[in-house]
Amino acid sequence: MLFRRAHDPQADEATDAILDGDRVLRVGTAQAALRHRDFRLVWGGTFASNIGTWMQNVLLGAFAYELTHDAGFVGLVYFAQLGPLLVLAPLGGVIADAVDRRRYLVLMQLLQLVLSLGLAGIAAADRPSETAMFLCVLAIGVANALSVPALGAILPTLVPRDDLSGAVSLQSVQMNLSRVIGPAIGAPLYTTFGAAPVFAINAVTYLFAVAGLLLARYATRNPEPMDGSPVEKLLSGFRVASHDPLIRRVLVTMTTFSFFSLMFVGLMPEIAATNLDIAPKSVAYGILYGLFGLGATLGAITVGTYLAHHSRAMIVRCSLVAFAVLLVVFALLRTEVHAYVVVTMLGFAYFLVITSLATVLQEHLDDAVRGRVMALWIMSFGGTVPIGVLVGGFVVDQLATITVVVLLGALVALALAAYCDLRRVGVS
Repeated sequence: MLFRRAHDPQADEATDAILDGDRVLRVGTAQAALRHRDFRLVWGGTFASNIGTWMQNVLLGAFAYELTHDAGFVGLVYFAQLGPLLVLAPLGGVIADAVDRRRYLVLMQLLQLVLSLGLAGIAAADRPSETAMFLCVLAIGVANALSVPALGAILPTLVPRDDLSGAVSLQSVQMNLSRVIGPAIGAPLYTTFGAAPVFAINAVTYLFAVAGLLLARYATRNPEPMDGSPVEKLLSGFRVASHDPLIRRVLVTMTTFSFFSLMFVGLMPEIAATNLDIAPKSVAYGILYGLFGLGATLGAITVGTYLAHHSRAMIVRCSLVAFAVLLVVFALLRTEVHAYVVVTMLGFAYFLVITSLATVLQEHLDDAVRGRVMALWIMSFGGTVPIGVLVGGFVVDQLATITVVVLLGALVALALAAYCDLRRVGVS
């Protein structure tokens, strides 16, 4: 077996191929990224943890809907999960570029473990408190928002730079495959035993992430310490983005897409119940959400394999058009079987867009500002979605149907396909 694994991936020069027996792995692919031990440890640990997280995240919406039958409250809980990313991700990015990332990430994982156990206790009560549930989910969201930029910042130190695109693809695969496995495990458990055991299992899975973070070798500190006042440090990521046309276009595209076009993700219980006659507390709902995650996983895998050396500018624009068309079809469907097929294809197009944009951004960034700029990506990708869901839930309750809200998202995605021409900012 011939391959070279460096202890300091940042200093490695590019290699043309990695050999495994008589099989050649092309640099930049998902397969090549998996050759690196430290990446495998962190990736595997966070993968196991994310399976638990998505058991909890998906079923939180169903549990909230079961308690209240109120789309507004479902949107509020979804906001508590991911809304802190919008406000606190910049602070998390500054911390990621200023402290020992290993110690910080381990601390944040353990904090979320304790809070998830608290959520299990709330759900186990005879009459679960909606207020306590919201506050506990919000606390978990805060801890997550403060830790995610640090996790993004260590990614380039786990693989040589030439294999970074494959690593980004696998991170997307992990996140979406956990959306498939998590609901597949969680839905039967929820249907049989209720929400509390599912939340308790999620708490235990944080230990896998802790183990991976402790065992892997990676750069734990920013190579260039930050100067300036706390406010200047907090705003430094915004300054970098405002002066860089590529970063600016990627973030504007992602923010707009997340707010308008991804409302349907958080409002999936309402779509299932209203349009498809699928009860949120059912195996059928778990299958629906799981197939969406499966499609997204296949999209991420495709970017890191078959499309690894294709034009990312064209992938993004074509995928946005495909996403818009599929979202229109999904909004108008009223049959369960057809919805399963379309939601899988919708997830596929969705993560062709996300993974391609994330890869472009990660390859472009300098390591010294990576934590702060990736915090802005997290705001645009994760933090903006719950705001859109919160607004969408209010609109559904007060002004329009869920179908109208989803169709609006499709229209915006089509407009973004025209705007997001990355060739104008030097991306081939």
